[in-house]
Amino acid sequence: MTGAAATYGQTAWQGVELANKMQPTLANGDSVKVVLVDSKSDKVETATGATRLIDQDKAVALIGEMITGNTQQILQIADSKKIPAVAPAATADKLLDTIKFGSRVTFQDSVQGEVAADFAIKSNLKNAVVVADQSTAYSLGLAKAFEKQFSKNGGKVIKKLNINSGDKDFKAIASQIATLNPEFVYIPFYYTEAALLVRQAKQIGVKAMFVGSDGIGNQTYIDLGGEATNGTIFTDVFDYTKPETKLSEDFVNEFEKANGNREVAGFTALGADTYFILVNALNKCEDQSGECINNALHSTQNFEGVSGTISLDEKGNATRSVVLKEIVEQKPVYKDTIIPSK
Repeated sequence: MTGAAATYGQTAWQGVELANKMQPTLANGDSVKVVLVDSKSDKVETATGATRLIDQDKAVALIGEMITGNTQQILQIADSKKIPAVAPAATADKLLDTIKFGSRVTFQDSVQGEVAADFAIKSNLKNAVVVADQSTAYSLGLAKAFEKQFSKNGGKVIKKLNINSGDKDFKAIASQIATLNPEFVYIPFYYTEAALLVRQAKQIGVKAMFVGSDGIGNQTYIDLGGEATNGTIFTDVFDYTKPETKLSEDFVNEFEKANGNREVAGFTALGADTYFILVNALNKCEDQSGECINNALHSTQNFEGVSGTISLDEKGNATRSVVLKEIVEQKPVYKDTIIPSK
């Protein structure tokens, strides 16, 4: 809720909170209580909060965290205590490989990286610069997936450039991009650095298309980057103008009543879906044991959620759609929905 990745937590909590108001009880009439703990975008705070929720608040399941590094902290603790944890937005491919009591409702890095690469090729953009945040597994994973798919389909990555979380001066990176003059720049990292890079690149006349990931799928990216964000393409999980299910429609309507607009962010939809899928699993377990809840989660098939239809496999990984958006006049606009082949 605070710290470097605060926007992610704030938007997801909107979804969890509203979902709880829409479905406050289980099928047996028991109330569902949600307890919020602020990780402050910090790994140590995340671990402390997860432990407190289980040991003191007696949580039967955990939701969170929002970014991969912090989510790994929660999963390790949840696994050791045999309490299921569901991640709304952590996308690292190997996140759940060694975890038993973990699930997620979003896609994996390889999926959105491949979607971005396929979009570039279909748009006849054959050469690209990839900029990766070398301090996050999220960014490195996406960059690797993009490069592999882009090269496989005939594209050429003419340069790979690195940044670090917290960087603010991107003049040198922007200058290199301008000199290389690519058709396409892939920026798979978080909103603050992405906005600053795009703004500084546009200031020196870079004309390339910038394409990002779900890490920039929020209003803060637009607020920080201003007009320079226009034309940015990014992968997301949901578009409120194209609700895919009845629950999507109902949620957007309830969101409008509560907030005065229908602009449900992708992470808000994911927060809601995490809650709804957990409640669905809880309804299948009379004893509310971690083992039963976890098995029910991993048996989720064709759940018609807020962000679309979601299935979870035996490891808790989600199969779901990917949405492409473009920022037009500083507003995200729907472009397409892609059903991944795997």
